[in-house]
Amino acid sequence: MLTDVQNSKDKRGIAVNKVGIKNLSYPIAVLDKKKSLQHTIAHINMYVDLPHYFKGTHMSRFLEVLNEYRGEISIVKFPDILRKIKHVLNANSASVEMEFPYFIEKTAPVSRKKSLMEYVCYYNGTIKNKVRNDKFKKVSDLKSDTFSAGIEESEESVIKIGVKVPINTLCPCSKEISKYGAHNQRGVVSVSIEFSKLIWFEDIIEDVESCASSPVYPLLKRSDERFLTEHAYENPRFVEDVVRCVAGILKENKDIKWYKVEAENFESIHNHNAYAMIEG
Repeated sequence: MLTDVQNSKDKRGIAVNKVGIKNLSYPIAVLDKKKSLQHTIAHINMYVDLPHYFKGTHMSRFLEVLNEYRGEISIVKFPDILRKIKHVLNANSASVEMEFPYFIEKTAPVSRKKSLMEYVCYYNGTIKNKVRNDKFKKVSDLKSDTFSAGIEESEESVIKIGVKVPINTLCPCSKEISKYGAHNQRGVVSVSIEFSKLIWFEDIIEDVESCASSPVYPLLKRSDERFLTEHAYENPRFVEDVVRCVAGILKENKDIKWYKVEAENFESIHNHNAYAMIEG
C-alpha cells in the first residue's frame, strides 16, 4: 500500500485557513433567463481548511468532486458541491469561487442590430461546520476525538453571485462648467449579492445599466452612436450617483439579503480612476 503522506501528523501545531487549487478551467452550466441554460467555461478556485495535526490535504479529491458533478455545475447544485467537498476532504469548511463569461443578446437602440455582449459573472460560496455545546466556552477547548464523539453540529453557508457590468458615464461637473461638450468615459459596476431566492444576472445587469449615463453595446451604427452620445449628455452621472442608484434598487428587493455595489470609471482626462462603493 502506498503511504498517505498528506494524512500524516504535523507537529508544528499551526492550522491552515485555506488550502486547495486555483485557476482551474472547467465547463459549467449557467441558468439563462431566456434560454434556460447557457454553457460556458469558468475559472475555479476551491479550498478547505486544514487542521494543525494534518500535514496536507488531498488535492485530487477536489477534481473528483467536480467530475462527479460534470454537466450539473450550476447555482442550483452549488450548495451540494460545497457540502461534498467539505465531506470528502474531511474538513470543517469549504469554499468555491467560479468566475466565467456570460453572454446576452443586445439590440442597438436605433438600428436594432443584434449582437452578443459579454459580462463577467461569478458564484462564490462557503460552507462550514457550526458547533454548539454549552459546556465548552470556545471552539479551541474541543479535542478532535471529542468532536467526532457526538458534539451537536450544524452547517452554515453563504452563497453569493456577482456580475461586472460595463457602462458609460458623463461627468456632471464637466457638463456644468464647460461652454460646450463634457468629458465621458467607460466604467465598470461590480455587484455582489447574497439572496434568499434566485436573482437573474439579466435583471441585475438591467438595473445597473438603468443607472448609467448610457449602456455599452458591442455593435453600434452611426445612428446608435448619436443616440447614445446625446442620451449620456442628458443623463450625467458621478460614480457616487451610480452606486447610490443601484443600491437604492437592490435595497427594495425583498429577495436580496446583502449587497455590495462598486463603480469604477476609467477616467478620460485624469491620470487616475474614480471609485465609489456601497454595502448594505
